[in-house]
Amino acid sequence: MQGSEQPKIQKNNVMGNLAAESVIYLEDIYRVYDMGTERVYALNGVTIPIKRNEYVALMGPSGSGKSTLMNLIGCLDTPSSGNYYFNGTNVAGLDDNELAEIRNKEIGFVFQTFNLLPRSDALHNVELPLVYAGVKKSERIERAYEALQMVGLADRSTHKPNEMSGGQRQRVAIARALVTRPSILLADEPTGNLDSKTGEDIMKFFGELHQKGNTIIVVTHEEDIARHANRIVRIRDGKVESDGPSQK
Repeated sequence: MQGSEQPKIQKNNVMGNLAAESVIYLEDIYRVYDMGTERVYALNGVTIPIKRNEYVALMGPSGSGKSTLMNLIGCLDTPSSGNYYFNGTNVAGLDDNELAEIRNKEIGFVFQTFNLLPRSDALHNVELPLVYAGVKKSERIERAYEALQMVGLADRSTHKPNEMSGGQRQRVAIARALVTRPSILLADEPTGNLDSKTGEDIMKFFGELHQKGNTIIVVTHEEDIARHANRIVRIRDGKVESDGPSQK
């Protein structure tokens, strides 16, 4: 290829219909770690399709492989073998810059520990991903304020994290995840640091986001949290133990 421009990863024309219809398609994914002379299979042949606007819970006990799976879906890690198609593009072979572009533009992350800057107000915390994306200041502020409005916290835009409740801090974290207008919201134990009532409120809000068209993936070990999703994928010993509709 002439010039310095790198070739784009193209859609695989031989993908099955299931892969083509999915926003996320994990195909025979292995993630293997070498621990001295031992090989540890964190993921052992996982195949999971997730369609656009699905609401999915990935559930499993500690050590089941669900956190490894979340890192792969979020493009924070790459598989040892297998294929990961994101919107029809095989991301298994992308470089760090290309993976970062998917993370920044396509996936909104919500973490158990909120990960807010303690000395910054809610508005600045929410606009931070747009700073990294090079969005001009006036647009950043407008979009950050809109995101806070979406989560019902426009009146808390000048408050710092220590001036808000745990539920409000998690809503700020959700607003930050939404500000880049991602196609997928990926939440890792989003109610882990909240009391049960506040946790229920946050899960109801995820349901509202799903109704508005967002694809929601929640990683949890709690059955009552997983039941908020429409589909539960259970992971055990690095494999899919079961995959079916939630029994609400």
